[in-house]
Amino acid sequence: MALTIDDLFASPDHYLHSFDGDAAIFVPMDRAAYHRSIFLDGRIAPAGEGEMRLPIGALPAAPPAPKRTGWIFHIAHCGSTLLARALDRPEANLVLREPLALRQAAVSRHERLIALATSTISKRYDPALPTIVKANVPVNFLLPELAAQDPQAPAILLYLGLDDYLAAILRSDNHRAWLRNVTGQLVAHLGDTSTLSDPERAALLWLAQLRAFASTLDLMPNARSLDAELFFADPTPLLAAAATCLGVPMMADDAAAITRGPLFSTYSKNPTVAFDNDARLARKAELARSIGTELIAAHDWIARNGGDAADVIAKLEGRALL
Repeated sequence: MALTIDDLFASPDHYLHSFDGDAAIFVPMDRAAYHRSIFLDGRIAPAGEGEMRLPIGALPAAPPAPKRTGWIFHIAHCGSTLLARALDRPEANLVLREPLALRQAAVSRHERLIALATSTISKRYDPALPTIVKANVPVNFLLPELAAQDPQAPAILLYLGLDDYLAAILRSDNHRAWLRNVTGQLVAHLGDTSTLSDPERAALLWLAQLRAFASTLDLMPNARSLDAELFFADPTPLLAAAATCLGVPMMADDAAAITRGPLFSTYSKNPTVAFDNDARLARKAELARSIGTELIAAHDWIARNGGDAADVIAKLEGRALL
């Protein structure tokens, strides 16, 4: 049977991976492929060969409205991959980690791309179980539009305190390169950051995202915040609470088995590397000593520009997951 345009918007087996100029790129997927794809960007592990390129103009001008989606929004490098993988059980909800098309739509702010991306990522295998989407940093600045599509959607807003965020973001040259790249892509939201130092950029990005999260609490009554440090320290009850929030079937015993298993003793982005919370805390302590002057610079920037930071944190804490 010939594949139709309607099929592309009905089955998750046809995944809108990305946009390339005037083309939309679909790749073949199945439930196992989604599960093994830790990320759905260039690191995707599709179900087979043969991407399909279609002119964006050939796709519906008004694609099907998105189905109910559960969201994990996060400020980067704060355990979102770990949380999303812990919620990804082959017999339960489909979980998408960082869909590239959605990121591209958020950066471009093109209404057509946003409509296509949000429609296609909401597809599901089980009609009773909403798909869970772990977004990424540019999508945080699309939150008003996403909230308007479905104000009642469940969402987790995952964040870190400033010092913890700085330790995560400034810990390597690669992380700093990521910081410069993403802040450069977000000029429309952050302004020109070219004259800022790395710790100042990180402080600006941290505050801008937390402000976006705090504003989202007014738009999405089913959104809940989660301090990543609390999740790292005591993951079992928070994993169970996250599953309940997002509509993922999970018993307390299931959550305990997952948090005591290999996922929480290896690096979430690379399961071949041993890594647990004790290793993370040791790394953070060492970093705090090596970037001490940069921590001061970031706090100085917040003191000059973030008079509302304490209020923003308090608002997030007031709608905590647990």
